[in-house]
Amino acid sequence: MKLATLNDGSRDGKLVVVSKDLTRCCAAGYIAPTLQAALDDWERIAPQLEVLATDVEHEAVPCERFHEREAHSPLPRAYQWADGSAYINHVELVRKARGAEVPESFYSDPLMYQGGSDTFLPPRADIPLGDPKWGCDMEGEIAVITDDVPMGVSAEDAAGHIKLIMLVNDVSLRGLIPGELAKGFGFFQSKPSSAFSPVCVTPDELGDAWSDNLVHLPLMVDYNGEAFGRAEAAKDATFNMAQLVAHAAKTRNLGAGAIIGSGTVSNKGSDGGPGKPVSEGGLGYSCIAEIRMIETIADGEAKTGFMQAGDCVRIEMRDKDNHSIFGAIEQNVVAV
Repeated sequence: MKLATLNDGSRDGKLVVVSKDLTRCCAAGYIAPTLQAALDDWERIAPQLEVLATDVEHEAVPCERFHEREAHSPLPRAYQWADGSAYINHVELVRKARGAEVPESFYSDPLMYQGGSDTFLPPRADIPLGDPKWGCDMEGEIAVITDDVPMGVSAEDAAGHIKLIMLVNDVSLRGLIPGELAKGFGFFQSKPSSAFSPVCVTPDELGDAWSDNLVHLPLMVDYNGEAFGRAEAAKDATFNMAQLVAHAAKTRNLGAGAIIGSGTVSNKGSDGGPGKPVSEGGLGYSCIAEIRMIETIADGEAKTGFMQAGDCVRIEMRDKDNHSIFGAIEQNVVAV
């Protein structure tokens, strides 16, 4: 089942069921007006949405054309947005570039930060940038949405609480991060509003590509029209999504509609070292910071600049038949 939220001018938008090929949708307001309302009563509501999804596929109900540009993030705002660190390769690169070792605990205890969730950007909305010196960067990731998760849940049981999967551009302002981290309280200004894919899907929609609580497909990141990243989302993952959900719920309940992110999808090179750009036959990168770190390690300085006004990032995932699964996040950076 594929779900989306159309931007109808309200804060939380209008819930629709989307056809598998992303061409048609049907309003689900008579079942649940918003995605959050559906998640609040998921056990009862989900079967009704599944029936509607079947009717949409069989064209048994009136549908309208689904336009990704009219979609908001599936949850335009959420009670919880926490981003983890499934891919330690990303952390290793960032630390190696500044001569720091990765603490051993990072391989058994995930990093996680709590992001701002009161407003998310639509998947085709501009990324506002107040100052180029802030170092605007994209971060291509996987995210899951949960139902109510009890405190202390095991990773095995946490898997059953993952109800929807989507993509995210977790925008980072790299120039602001060091100063914030130096204060010892973590990210705030350096993590502006994120954007999620036009569509979220139930795990069964991915078929065999959803296994071991990971998505076994490449995450496609294009930058200014060129292939920038094709990292395999199940490769080099130190933690899976269920483990991240369990980590988030260690000391608290997670309310229905909680969003947990994977962190930047990141692969090692075929030789076990830093990955290579797509243009050189590698899998590339899901953020600019990684290629800058590799340049710093190799040459002593970074050469690739961060995003500037006019730059465009596109994040998408396609199935084995080359069909878009979640639709595309496509955003331009604009000066404000």
